Amino acid sequence: MTLFPRSPFRVRYLAWLLAWWAWPASAQPSNIAILPPHPRPLGFLTRPYQQRAVPAVNLTNSGRLSGLIRSGSLYLSARDVVALALENNIDIEIQRYGPLMARQDIERARVGGALRAPSTAIAPGPQSVSLAGINVSGTSLASGAGVGSGGGITGQIGAQIPQTDPIVNVSANFGHLTSPQSNLVLYQSNSVVEDYQSFNAGYSQQFMGGGAFSLNYGSTRATANTPTILLNPLTQGSLNLNISQNLLQGFGASVNNRYIRIARNNSRYSELQLKQQVTTTVSAVLNLYWDLVAFNEDARLKRLALDAARQLYEDNKKELAAGAIAAIEVTRAQAEIPARSEDVLIAETNLLQQEIVLKNALSRRGMEDPALEDAHIVTLDPIQVPEQEGLAPLKDLVKQALDERPDLEQNRINIQSQLLVLSGDRSALKPSLQAFASFTNAALVGAPNPLNVGNPDNLPDPYYYGAYGSLLAQIFRRNFPNYTAGFSLTVPLRNRAAQADFATDQLQMRQQELQLEKSVAQVSVDVRNALIGVEQAHSRYETALETLKLARETLEAEKKKYEFGKSTNALVIQAQRDVVAAESEQVQSMANYTHARIALDQAVGMTLERSDISMAEAASGQVERRSSLPATLPGKK
Repeated sequence: MTLFPRSPFRVRYLAWLLAWWAWPASAQPSNIAILPPHPRPLGFLTRPYQQRAVPAVNLTNSGRLSGLIRSGSLYLSARDVVALALENNIDIEIQRYGPLMARQDIERARVGGALRAPSTAIAPGPQSVSLAGINVSGTSLASGAGVGSGGGITGQIGAQIPQTDPIVNVSANFGHLTSPQSNLVLYQSNSVVEDYQSFNAGYSQQFMGGGAFSLNYGSTRATANTPTILLNPLTQGSLNLNISQNLLQGFGASVNNRYIRIARNNSRYSELQLKQQVTTTVSAVLNLYWDLVAFNEDARLKRLALDAARQLYEDNKKELAAGAIAAIEVTRAQAEIPARSEDVLIAETNLLQQEIVLKNALSRRGMEDPALEDAHIVTLDPIQVPEQEGLAPLKDLVKQALDERPDLEQNRINIQSQLLVLSGDRSALKPSLQAFASFTNAALVGAPNPLNVGNPDNLPDPYYYGAYGSLLAQIFRRNFPNYTAGFSLTVPLRNRAAQADFATDQLQMRQQELQLEKSVAQVSVDVRNALIGVEQAHSRYETALETLKLARETLEAEKKKYEFGKSTNALVIQAQRDVVAAESEQVQSMANYTHARIALDQAVGMTLERSDISMAEAASGQVERRSSLPATLPGKK
């Protein structure tokens, strides 16, 4: 007789049953690779135990970047800057892993695993190399971690979560025992020598409703050298079914599936975290771009001012040669040239450094990219300040912000998750009451002991004669049934830990409710400040235009007066300085206006809509829009 049934059908049936239970419950996301890449024999059996691998990071820039480089210059429009940021920016790419990790957390929660809830903080985004007169206070969207991250729920709190993954266990062992004996009457031998082989198999599973069951089969075949036993060899077996159900603590799917719902909330939270990162990064790179436009214009104006200073110096030298002016006037004009040269040097330095910052923000490899290292950026879009703003009323802007801001939605999600946490705490406050039932079918077969040559009346009942098939037949005919049913009640007399958990989680929810109210109030403040910033930036621009106009008129008047001998060289130089200062102020006011508008869009939650960005593009890093290179490219500035 053998330990295992030899029937090929039974072997195939057992293999099929194990394969069916081992098959994954749901398909894995397409972006998760399963190792090994090459198929193995019986791969359907080993699939649940293979590693899930994430592909290596992609440090190759999108083709859009190389397509915008012509003859050593990188031609950029504002739309291209946004597209390149979505495709290549590292901060956005890092945040894209958040939703993928959240999906894996959902997989853990589906089988009762503790939440990990990974979350990545929002990166603030790059800033311009020079903030003097250009930067305005933007809107910093609140960011944080979803429920379960950063000190939140990372383990089992409240009623214990069922582990719903089915478990199959199989064991077999073989042994040899030699036991010395002093009772020769009982054993008729100085030592009992026994050989045995045992096999056990079981299947167990828990359910979200709070129930559980297990089915276990075991058999043992033994032979011994003593004549006192009636069956030798002897095979014993049993099939046992256990069923249990929680009736108080841990009862009901609404309590036990709370981590699944929290994990789904955290997944939505991570998507909003990605949206915040896209908003923050796009706003930052647009600020970089418009600052670069302003730096280009400022450098152009500074070079013109230097040319004007040199021209005044040459004119004064001619007049000195003609005896029309004193030598000190030439010296004054000459002294103006180094000052204007220094202005040009500072402006061009800012310009070159700003290009580096912008190129680094638009490339996965930053300045390590050989194509970008020496590329000069040519901006294609000028700064345009409208005559009239045409903004919606403040009340409408605030309402829009309350509807669109992702940080508010994150706060609401956290409150929803905290309510789910409290449901588990309430269940943990209850006593533990469990109903259970057990059904066991036993069996015994063997052969007459050839060592037992005593009284024939001591022979076993022929019913027990048989092999392994007879053992299984007894089990499934239920010839020897056993039944057990009952309940188990566990009542903690003080229950302080569960009460403390419930109180703590309630306090945390109150904190989150206050945080939501604070965020709502801050949204109103952000929108009002951003709106005031736009209005002030527009007024400052108009003032700068008027100041520049008057400064230029004053310079022309001083030049004419100087030609007729009614002004001095010092007054002309001062008028030139006033024009240079007014031009710089105009450029800075234009840059301030772009920052103010970007800050308003961010405060209202309209950055993505204003930049024509879809979250599908942001999540995939693949932007469909074409580059906006004109047919005739401008030259280097």
